[in-house]
Amino acid sequence: MGNAVRRIGVLTSGGDAPGMNAAVRAVVRTCLKMGIECVGIRRGYNGLINGDFRPMDFDSVSGMLRRGGTMLYSARSEEFMTEAGQQKAVNTCKLLGLDGIVGLGGDGTYRGLQALSRHGIAVVGVPCTIDNDIACTSYTIGFDTACNTALECIDKLRDTMQSHERCSVVEVMGRHAGFVGLDVGMAGGATVVLLPEEQLDFNEDVLEPIRQARLSGITHYMVIVAEGVEGGAYEVARRITEETAVDTRVTILGHVQRGGAPTTKDRVVATYMGHEAVRLLAEGQTNRIVAMRGDEYVDYDIEEALNMTKGVNQKLYGVMRMLAGQ
Repeated sequence: MGNAVRRIGVLTSGGDAPGMNAAVRAVVRTCLKMGIECVGIRRGYNGLINGDFRPMDFDSVSGMLRRGGTMLYSARSEEFMTEAGQQKAVNTCKLLGLDGIVGLGGDGTYRGLQALSRHGIAVVGVPCTIDNDIACTSYTIGFDTACNTALECIDKLRDTMQSHERCSVVEVMGRHAGFVGLDVGMAGGATVVLLPEEQLDFNEDVLEPIRQARLSGITHYMVIVAEGVEGGAYEVARRITEETAVDTRVTILGHVQRGGAPTTKDRVVATYMGHEAVRLLAEGQTNRIVAMRGDEYVDYDIEEALNMTKGVNQKLYGVMRMLAGQ
């Protein structure tokens, strides 16, 4: 008896994350090993609406393990948020004879998959975002690479801050989540780490640690600000300068954190998750998200996953504060 799933589409949506290409590679090669054709949908849901696609084979993903970004490109699609846009996307799936879609991205990507599922398209999502803010999974593809990129920049900044006895306020990415800020701040020995999840007392949480560091003989200070913190890095720097007279400089790391070759962890996780997504579709499952629970790979119903919540590790945060400073 032939395989019930003959052709699968794969797309990347939302912000790019290191490891996306490794996941695409895993989807394509798993399909081929299972005797399933694979079609790459370019530019996310916008490409699905407009029929922007390319057939994928073994060679088309050769060398993709080590490349950052996404070979399938990514784009926002306001049209897909409408019923008419979703119907166009469904029509493309029917035209191409797609038996399922693997979507790589975050919550917005999953909501798009959910919409396709309501129209009868089999779908599986793979969590790809540097923010690590997908509630159903303990880890998202791209997080480790982004943290390592930010940490490398912060280590270099510390050298020049020390030379001039300055305070460096560094804003890291994360949207409304502090996972990047917490890990980078702890690994970098920051004097202060500010997260959007934690209520801020500026005197106690910012000024006093800097003063204590100075009393201990330290003459340069590293303050990590997650981008979701109210006021942002420039407001934090302004108040530090105003209330301590310390020469304070701001660095916004920005999108550099999304680029670069993925780390070993991101390549391994992306490869396994991409494989699992195809396996689920091949087994006739749909409306699922591949996830991690600790070191174990699991999967959840998309609706269940979108209703979950996730916060920063409070034990880790407590240790970081206790041992703050290089």
